[in-house]
Amino acid sequence: MMNDRERFLATMNYAPRDRCPWWELWYWPETVERWHDEGLPEDVHLAEYFGVDRRADVGVDLGLVPGFKAETLEENETYEIYRRSDGVIAKKIKEGDLGARMPQWLSFPLETRRDWEENIKPRLNPASPCRYPLYWEERVRTWQTRDYPLSISGGSIFGWLRNWMGMERICKTMYDDPAWMHEMMDYIAEFVVTTVTKAISEVDVDLVFMWEDMAYVAGPLISPAMFREFMLEPYKRITSHFNAHGIDLIFVDSDGNSEPLFELWLEGGVMGQYPLERASGMDPVMLRDKYGQKMRLIGGIDKRAMAAGREAIDEQLLALVPLFIEGGYIPWCDHLVPPDVPFDNYCYYVARMKEISSNPRAYLK
Repeated sequence: MMNDRERFLATMNYAPRDRCPWWELWYWPETVERWHDEGLPEDVHLAEYFGVDRRADVGVDLGLVPGFKAETLEENETYEIYRRSDGVIAKKIKEGDLGARMPQWLSFPLETRRDWEENIKPRLNPASPCRYPLYWEERVRTWQTRDYPLSISGGSIFGWLRNWMGMERICKTMYDDPAWMHEMMDYIAEFVVTTVTKAISEVDVDLVFMWEDMAYVAGPLISPAMFREFMLEPYKRITSHFNAHGIDLIFVDSDGNSEPLFELWLEGGVMGQYPLERASGMDPVMLRDKYGQKMRLIGGIDKRAMAAGREAIDEQLLALVPLFIEGGYIPWCDHLVPPDVPFDNYCYYVARMKEISSNPRAYLK
């Protein structure tokens, strides 16, 4: 029987293995609250309870350091206006379902070059002492004998700036002041490279997770041409640095239909995509047929099927049998598991996912 690290590496390299990895643990807080009411014990570790494989991250912090002061600026019985740690000021309605409580963005911390120089860039100092966890040397020694995969963050080129500037401003800036946009993206790439160098020089890291969230249901938030102009070279700067340290498994997280950008991400050194949002047409089987083994995939289990019940869950899992056999794929919900998924449905999904992925050839039609 393989250990968790051997199984992950074999799966991602299309090598023989005992089964695919069992990953999960993306849940809305409201989901876990519901499950507690429906029978999930409140005194358990979710990873242990659901029996998923072990994985870990080195814990290098690539965020804003220090973050902006998170505080409530105005509040009444109906709404709250607050500042987040990324500097965004937002307004949220207190009552209603999750959709009704999506916040309204009121202002962003990055509007001008002065904001970049005074409010953002100083917070992207790779030498900040707290970027590496305490007792780093002890962790390094422990990881030398680990039997589970270890990841590291690779940052974000578009997504961070979009959060700090807002969608409208970042798009206008690409047209109105492209030199400034190049400057910021190039700085971020160099910041990531500089910050992670110590970690990937001292630790045998297995995979990189980058984050963009730069698509919606109909397609990417910017065109492939704009991706090529602004993002491709920063991506190559980051991925080539990881490659030089023996790390080839680089994944990017984007919601929505980001498939029109896949070839550019491949050109930029990214060989993996997640979480593959099914409502946007991101079907793992279709993507494997189109891109072959050059693209590794994680996710694509439709959250709507988890809510619908056992028949829909079985349909999802049985369609993925060819990927369970071939490799290069890990089943995972196509986003955080939402609170409309009953606890019983999710337990059924976990059990069936393990059953089918452990012996997928038995389910071939």
